[in-house]
Amino acid sequence: MEKIITLSSDFGKQTQGIGNMEGVIYGINPHTRVIHLMHGIPAFDLMAAARTMETVYHMPVGFHVCVVDPDVGTTRKGVIIKVKRGDYLIGPDNGCLMTAPRLLGGIERVVEITNEKFMIRPVSPIFHGRHIFAPAAAHLSRGESMDSFGKELNPAELVSAPYGEAVLAEKKIHAEIIHVHHFGSLHFNILHSVWESAGFEPGKKVRLTWKQGKGVLPVTNTFGEVAQGQPLIMKDDYQRIEAAVNQGSFAQKYGLGVGDKITIEGL
Repeated sequence: MEKIITLSSDFGKQTQGIGNMEGVIYGINPHTRVIHLMHGIPAFDLMAAARTMETVYHMPVGFHVCVVDPDVGTTRKGVIIKVKRGDYLIGPDNGCLMTAPRLLGGIERVVEITNEKFMIRPVSPIFHGRHIFAPAAAHLSRGESMDSFGKELNPAELVSAPYGEAVLAEKKIHAEIIHVHHFGSLHFNILHSVWESAGFEPGKKVRLTWKQGKGVLPVTNTFGEVAQGQPLIMKDDYQRIEAAVNQGSFAQKYGLGVGDKITIEGL
């Protein structure tokens, strides 16, 4: 059975770096299947990178590489994180790998990548994706033990995730916008389980309050349950909560963006 390796980066379109990483993987283990999950992460955007890595929840169990690495070549570590679902997350220790484990059962083990035997040498000081992270994924997919790559790390010592989880307190959810996709919908750091605990079911309405405004939204299952141009809020398809405008941009309509804080309460 082919092993799955996913690649995500902020490289954008038409960059040879993407092909270089894939080529390195096939050179080490030609019996893999590479999925290019996302290469359009905004440059150096660790929050967007962490959000992208959460979406491996819908991938087969595999080896998931993230190369959003503004501190490449410095003292920041390269790491392999094994999660309880069975996946391996590979990339820089800068927080970009740290939200995915919340959806994948939690962290089981972490090692630092230091063994040059599993790197492409000489190691580039500016492209660890090609020389360290992609090769690590390929070697792991061949059955190489995590212990071979370097010393074990305490997960508590890793750089923290760029965002935390929403808090439900006194029947209100205190949340943060973690992503705005190209249609202009907002995605919050609210897990489906927290949303359900608050009792915000389809057919009900909720009030959103933010620093410079507020709005009342119907809770729906999908976009077309409201008229074109009208707002709504619902579960997204990546275990989070989404506020949208049917065939419009919620972000533009309400002037909200990544990092803005929101309070949500039932009516």
